[in-house]
Amino acid sequence: MLDKIDRDLLQKFEYGLNPQSPEASSIPALIIGYGEMSTIFVINVPGQESLAYKRLPIFRTSDEMESYESIFQEYNSRLGEIGLNIPAFATVRVAPREGNMVIYNVQARLDARSIGNRLIHSLPEEGVMALFRLTLAQINKVFTFNESGTGLKFGIDGQISNWAVADYKEGFTIRSDTKLYYIDTSTPLMQRNGIEQLNPELFLRSAPSFLLWIIRWLFLKDIMTRYYDFRKVVIDIIANFYKEQLPELIPALISAANDFFAGDGKKFNILPITEKEVLDYYKEDAMIWRLYLALRKMDRFLHLRILRKPYVYILPGEIKR
Repeated sequence: MLDKIDRDLLQKFEYGLNPQSPEASSIPALIIGYGEMSTIFVINVPGQESLAYKRLPIFRTSDEMESYESIFQEYNSRLGEIGLNIPAFATVRVAPREGNMVIYNVQARLDARSIGNRLIHSLPEEGVMALFRLTLAQINKVFTFNESGTGLKFGIDGQISNWAVADYKEGFTIRSDTKLYYIDTSTPLMQRNGIEQLNPELFLRSAPSFLLWIIRWLFLKDIMTRYYDFRKVVIDIIANFYKEQLPELIPALISAANDFFAGDGKKFNILPITEKEVLDYYKEDAMIWRLYLALRKMDRFLHLRILRKPYVYILPGEIKR
């Protein structure tokens, strides 16, 4: 756990935040990364350089906040017990001037060059393949635990951007004993006796209200369950290399994944992955997220320009696909 988080600074940051342009807030934010659903930033004042933040303005009651914090704490701790390395973390509650209550997820900041989606553009192909095999070994720990009969199961988003090399140094070489961090724990997917512990409605609150019915109908079940399926998690990782503009690596990644499933992952009886299904998966996934972001931007326009209401969410910038 992280200690000595400056809660007063976070409260002042929230009061002065410009969600449409965080870098222009009264206390400026430095954007260091975008996900499909969230923005990662540093508060750009002295003493904050070692901390990375995600902001979740999605809570309407104290009970919702307490439940999320409890699940988040257990998810991080349990993944650590399973054998994953999780950076030091904390949560901080903040009361905004208007809108939903806010939790800031805080994590020890890592060297940007150590993050997987940066590494794959700087490593030689054999280094990328070694990194991929390391991620498979880490994910295998989660799914091995999920089959252990404890009644607990954990979902994991294994995308390469969610991993980082520990103790990164310029010019390092990835080896079989290289330590990785898993860094994306803000959506703590955890089932207890088959029942999802995280309330998905929390994360639907950032969606345009006019889309809620179709998201629930068409996508919610898939989004909430795909990360409990080892094969789908790996397909998602490989498909992400299209987004990273490295399609030439995909045949080798598929081969490495299938070798893994025939070897260390044999106990899961997973069918081989094909290049066609990876491409089909990517096209569908890219279409969904591209449309979703466009509609969120429309919703922001409606709030700010038509309804003259605040829009409290920080939207990601343009994501190259």
